[in-house]
Amino acid sequence: MMIRTAARRRAAATAATLCALAVALTACSGTTKDSAKRDTSKGGTAAKADPSAPLKKGLELAFLPKQINNPYEKIVDEAGIAAAREYGGTGKEVGPSDASASSQVSYINTLIQQRQDAILIAANDPNAVCGPLKQAMRKGIKVVAYDSDTAKDCRQLFINQAGSEEIGRSLVQHLGEQIGYQGKIAILSATQNATNQNTWIEFMKDELKQPKYKNMRLVKVAYGDDADQKSFQQTQGLLQAYPDLKGIISPTTVGIAAAARYLSDSSYQGRIVLNGLGTPNQMREYVKDGTVEQFSLWNPEELGYLGSYAAAALASGQITGAEGEKFKAGRLGEYTIGKDGEVILGEPTVFDKNNIDKFDF
Repeated sequence: MMIRTAARRRAAATAATLCALAVALTACSGTTKDSAKRDTSKGGTAAKADPSAPLKKGLELAFLPKQINNPYEKIVDEAGIAAAREYGGTGKEVGPSDASASSQVSYINTLIQQRQDAILIAANDPNAVCGPLKQAMRKGIKVVAYDSDTAKDCRQLFINQAGSEEIGRSLVQHLGEQIGYQGKIAILSATQNATNQNTWIEFMKDELKQPKYKNMRLVKVAYGDDADQKSFQQTQGLLQAYPDLKGIISPTTVGIAAAARYLSDSSYQGRIVLNGLGTPNQMREYVKDGTVEQFSLWNPEELGYLGSYAAAALASGQITGAEGEKFKAGRLGEYTIGKDGEVILGEPTVFDKNNIDKFDF
């Protein structure tokens, strides 16, 4: 009995030594089970793309907009859900009624529990959602940001509606032309933490540094929190504080519509130039009554459609999110992933009285 016990002890010691050696070798190589899982979740060395893989059937996608009652994001999400049906998947939209920084967190946690194949999110804050999104990726759920990005390590892809620099600079260029490069201007934004808004505003400010804008001055950046009534009130406040204001840029569909509504029923109609990002159906009456001369936007239906196919390509293993990878987005054709996992839909369209009736969204 004592001999058998000693033999067992020697065998256990040998096994322990071998395990320790294996752990040491693994640590030296820099690859552990956890690190391999992280690499896979972010499309690193452990994840390999198979461009020839078919799109999986029965994929479950969830769209998480900034707020559930935002009409622009409703268009985006419904188009993405319809796209999922094209390739045999299902989609749904869930989200908060307010656009506060942390309002999306509980929804992400629920979607993780539901084991969605992919979460598509328009982030209210680039960092507040990172914890649960990283947890989702560790569990194999693909994460695609659209419209408003998260921090880069919290998702695999970002579907950008257009180049951020192009959007920011073009809005200043258009307004400058309209006011003759003279006078005070203001910006009516969404929330203070919105990634897309802040990125565009930085490019606006940089554009204003150019010599041709020397007689234009940005006096205020106001925030309407993507809420109609607050954006309306912020417009009123801007004009009360700066009665000699020449122009307003509102790079948010909620903000520009609210500002147009205020201007259309005030003595400022025709005196204040309003430009920014809006949908044709929201802005049509204000273009036709002369409140707004022009505004810009991409096609939000195509943004949702592209996001849906990108998420399906990720979940099917066709791509990992690495720069240079290509995937097909249904009727939109082939797209190439750029730096930091960014995929750009295309150039924005400028709408005015000559073309606005050609669009219905």
